[in-house]
Order: sequence, then C-alpha cells, then structure tokens
Amino acid sequence: MEKSSQENLILVNRESDGVAWVTINRPKSLNSLTKSMIVDLARIFKSLDADDSVRVIILTGSGRSFCSGVDLTAAEDVFKGDVKDVETDPVAQMERCRKPIIGAIGGFAVTAGFEISLACDLLVASNDAKFLDTHARFEIFPSWGLSQKLSRVIGPSRAREASLTAMPISAEQAERWGLVNYVVDRSELLKKARQIAEAIIKNNHDLVLKYKAVINDGFKQDLTRALALEKERAHKYYDGMSKDHFKKLQEFIAGRSSSKPSSKL
Repeated sequence: MEKSSQENLILVNRESDGVAWVTINRPKSLNSLTKSMIVDLARIFKSLDADDSVRVIILTGSGRSFCSGVDLTAAEDVFKGDVKDVETDPVAQMERCRKPIIGAIGGFAVTAGFEISLACDLLVASNDAKFLDTHARFEIFPSWGLSQKLSRVIGPSRAREASLTAMPISAEQAERWGLVNYVVDRSELLKKARQIAEAIIKNNHDLVLKYKAVINDGFKQDLTRALALEKERAHKYYDGMSKDHFKKLQEFIAGRSSSKPSSKL
C-alpha cells in the first residue's frame, strides 16, 4: 500500500496484475475534499498514468460515501486558489490519464464528487448510491465539468433538472439514464469493479489505451469529425503493423476455429 503525503487521506495500492486502487480516505467527513487532498489526488493520477506497470485504475471512497464534495469549511482555500492550474486539478489529470479509470461509487457522490465520478471511464454504483449537484444550493459555480458533461450523458432536460433543483439521482435512475454501467449491492461493489478491470487486462494493453483515447477524443467532436479521427488513427495504426503482427492474428483466428464451440454464451 502506497500512502499519500496528506495523512493517509488518499490511499494508493498497486497490485501485481496491473490494477491500481485509489481510495479517498476521509470517512468521518464523508470523504469531503480539502485543498491538500485535491492536489494529492491530481498528483496520484499523474503518477499512475506514467507508471507502465499500471493498466487499470479503480477509484473509490472509504466508509459510507464516495465523495461528498469540497469541504465547505475550507472552501475559500479551494476556490480562491489557482483553479486554472491543471497540475493540481484532479479532474484534468483524470481526463489526461491514458489508463481506463473505473469509478466504484458507494453512497454519496456530491458536487465535486459527482464531477470526479464523471471523469471516470466506467462507473459501478452500489444500490444506495446517490449523485447530487448542489452548486446552485451553495452558490458555487461548477468548474470541473458538471455543467457540460452531465447533459451529454443523460440529456439536457434531465441534467437541468438535476442541477437546477439539486435533487439526487438514485443509483437505479443513473443506470436507466446511462450514467452508470452497473448497480450492485454495496457488498459486491469492489468485486464488480475488479471484475471489469480483469476483463480489460485480458486485452491488448496498447490497443486499450488507443481505443479509450479515440472514444474520448471523438466524443468531444461532431460525428463527421469523430469518424474522420477514427479513420486517421486507424490508418496510422495499420501502417505500423508488421508482418509478424498479421501472422499472430492469423494464428489466433486459426486457433479459435479449431477449438470446440462452447455451449455457454
């Protein structure tokens, strides 16, 4: 277990198979974020991105909450700081991270915690999870993407309702609306997140990184430009494929065709 520099408020555990766990660890305060925790979280994601041994990252919170947002007793320190510095911005570092990030959301994901969850590539939620945007309630302007990302995921009408009313989105609603991939019992949350990580690890790591990048980069553009982006990167990838690569591909297909078909789907 690698401990952060902020009194163990962010925990990191790199496992031998390439899964790295990041845990927001301030359970008595429902994992609310201080300025030092925010800076530390950004540093950790930058470090994990640069670590070649890490293939998938799972982000979660300890105790009853994923992350209840910024600690409002220290709000001035957070919001009056250098908010434009991407080096200390955890969401910016998560968006820059090439590795797939799985969010394991147990309990509340509130405001900044909601924004951090939206920076993950896949989400697994416990059945008691709730996503809540309280920017309007506490007179705080969103700056980690909630005003733009949520509408692109669940649609503008639902996003306006969630953000303008500050009403929670339940785990079941989140799954129906496509915000989360799976809803499971709280006791199964980390197990399910790890199952997804293991499925990713079975695939070619280089292609996983390239695939994540083209999905995320294309999503920011209109469909015509996104399709052109895919073509451009595909041609570049194919140009770099060696004869040995094609030989291995043929061997893989031959091996599958000679094996007995499974009775299970």
